[in-house]
Amino acid sequence: MRADDLKGWVDLAERQAGVISRDQLRTYGADRHFVRTQLSARRWQQASGTVLVTTTGPLSRAQRLWVGVLQAERPAALSGLTALEVAGLRGWAREEITVLVPKSDDPVRLAGYRFAETRRDIPMLTAPTAPPRLRIEPATLLCAAYERSERTGSALLAAVVQQRLTTVGRLREELAALRPLRRAPLFRLLLGDIEGGAQSMAEIDLGRVCTRFGLQPPHRQTPRRDRNGRRRWLDAEWHLADGRIIVLEVDGAFHGDVEHWWSDMGRERELVINRREVLRCSSYELRRQPERIAADLARIGVPMRRPGERGA
Repeated sequence: MRADDLKGWVDLAERQAGVISRDQLRTYGADRHFVRTQLSARRWQQASGTVLVTTTGPLSRAQRLWVGVLQAERPAALSGLTALEVAGLRGWAREEITVLVPKSDDPVRLAGYRFAETRRDIPMLTAPTAPPRLRIEPATLLCAAYERSERTGSALLAAVVQQRLTTVGRLREELAALRPLRRAPLFRLLLGDIEGGAQSMAEIDLGRVCTRFGLQPPHRQTPRRDRNGRRRWLDAEWHLADGRIIVLEVDGAFHGDVEHWWSDMGRERELVINRREVLRCSSYELRRQPERIAADLARIGVPMRRPGERGA
């Protein structure tokens, strides 16, 4: 092997965390006999039939990522939660590595990896990184669209915005570009919630729930004064015949930061001190699981709508 060829594949392997494919080695003149020698001497190890690791011992996370991309032997990129983990998403890491590959009659398989097939243009969705990964926006939307749990997918959209990896605006643009996309109508509503428009949407959704399940409509956006004299508004409340006041607080934008959580707890304590019974739900539940909300409101004592009474 020429010195230039040797330096070429060594440099390439270094850029790929010590991982290299047999095809890549062949382009530098390293034939199967050379590879067999390295493996026999236990200087290298085989990650799969087509991918080699030029180090020994357990593979690092970076090496495992490269193995997945090189195993595809075609345009491929880290996808789903794997791509988002590499991009900096916290709290969502999974051991299994997801790689997006073109649709094929010869599926790619390797233990510990999930090779998701697509007819979309992978290079158009890919960030200029090493190893290649989907850009944050398509990685988020495609992952959320095909998560088994609709709720988990919805929370993922909120997480990438809350952790400042992207913005609602960029997700909206990508959502339009990815058309058609599973769950797209839900995602459009959720992006409005995340952006801060959940309050008005929650009012509409709650009115529909009351009408659908025959519940008495609430008093909405009731003003009150907190302990500091500031004017606040309650999402919805019912004044019952027995003197109780039932309050439903709707959490819209998937608030996950500690300061907001503390603020909510203080707000709830004040309501309880003021002799109100507080129920809480998310805008997601109100929209996707309305029967549960209606059943809980009925159980705590919210009456049915009287004949002739207008809906909320």
